[in-house]
Amino acid sequence: MSRNMDINVKHLTRVEGHGNIVVNMKEGVLEKAELQIVEAPRYFEAMLKGRSFHEAAIITSRICGICSLGHQMASLKATEDALGIEVSEQTILLRKLLTNGATMQSNVLHAYFLAAPDLLGVGSVFPLVGSHPDVVLRALRMKRLANDIGDVVSGRAVHPITPVPGGFTKIPSEKELLELKRRLQEDMVPDFFATVETMQAIAGGIPDFTRETEYISLRCDEEYALYDGDICSSDTGLVPDSEYLKMTNEFIVPHSTSKHCKANRSSYFAGALARWNNNNDKLPEVALKAAADMGLTPNCYNPYMNTIAQVVEAGYCALDSVAIIDKLLSDGLKNELPNQEPTKYGTGVGATEVPRGILYHEYSYDRKGQITAANCIIPTGQNLENIDDDMKKLVPEIIEESKEEITLKLEMLVRAYDPCISCSVHMLDVDFIE
Repeated sequence: MSRNMDINVKHLTRVEGHGNIVVNMKEGVLEKAELQIVEAPRYFEAMLKGRSFHEAAIITSRICGICSLGHQMASLKATEDALGIEVSEQTILLRKLLTNGATMQSNVLHAYFLAAPDLLGVGSVFPLVGSHPDVVLRALRMKRLANDIGDVVSGRAVHPITPVPGGFTKIPSEKELLELKRRLQEDMVPDFFATVETMQAIAGGIPDFTRETEYISLRCDEEYALYDGDICSSDTGLVPDSEYLKMTNEFIVPHSTSKHCKANRSSYFAGALARWNNNNDKLPEVALKAAADMGLTPNCYNPYMNTIAQVVEAGYCALDSVAIIDKLLSDGLKNELPNQEPTKYGTGVGATEVPRGILYHEYSYDRKGQITAANCIIPTGQNLENIDDDMKKLVPEIIEESKEEITLKLEMLVRAYDPCISCSVHMLDVDFIE
């Protein structure tokens, strides 16, 4: 049946920042389906020029209040690569612990507070305070513990202060790490299993939609790659992070102030689902069972299942954090001074996973240790073209549904990617014109 429809969703809710969904269909032919990004550019790369290598990570952590730790890790790695600075095993372990904490807090935030309301048929988490208080309290407890990892290891949960090029200015005490371990084992792990039961109960609300695409993430031989690894494409395999420009290929579209990306197809997926598809063989059996219980299988092509992949990652991060703490304590904590003596001056790349996908920082330094050029490619920008491609396939498949159902599924699709457009949330306005 021919349909004429214009859908305009202005300032989508429960995402970071300003994004509009625009869909136009004429006589049953889809003419436009896109996520419009209307945020002003923020010019962080320009801010970095002329800055010392001591300042880069502190500045770039301000790119995001949710992924501040991830930006700091990528920044530190890029600086150390450019300046030939080596770090100790203890520093790497502490950074991995921080990465686990940041992944847990963001994934829990998205699964419970941004995605779950859709699956329960409410507009926000606030109605759930009355109807499901135990679940909301559990979510807050999980997020608090994840944030406390940042407080203990990096000085504070948002915009960390102790990680610096070459190491840490201060490390946690044995007592503090033991307390984190206790809380992870006694609180976080049981809360993860309860979360799996909750998500299993409401997973029926996840739309049945698939579109196979390219999935890009980090991958390494030793572990489920979050902090470090090579760039892995589900289409073409592994390349070193120094070749990230071949895997991003940024381009400009008229409807977005953020650049779009592509690699081997018209678009690709970055985020928890990409990490799951590329790395699920590195997960422990308990995480694989949780995934199966929630309906997540290897080679999953349903973008809505990204939320479920985030839940699986939260459980993995809790278990891995316990193992990291055990390793740190068994090796003995060392009050190391940061290694901040450059052995060269040049260009370096740092790649790490943040909750929304693979993140790249690249800096060039002069012989004074000051930045001459910088490039940051964030996951949301990498996902935007894939979201547009998803919508172009989704809309014709659901066009016979009601206006309300179409709108909800489009909103849920964008929210499933957990986009980080900026650091603010706005109200939703939906207009249908036929």
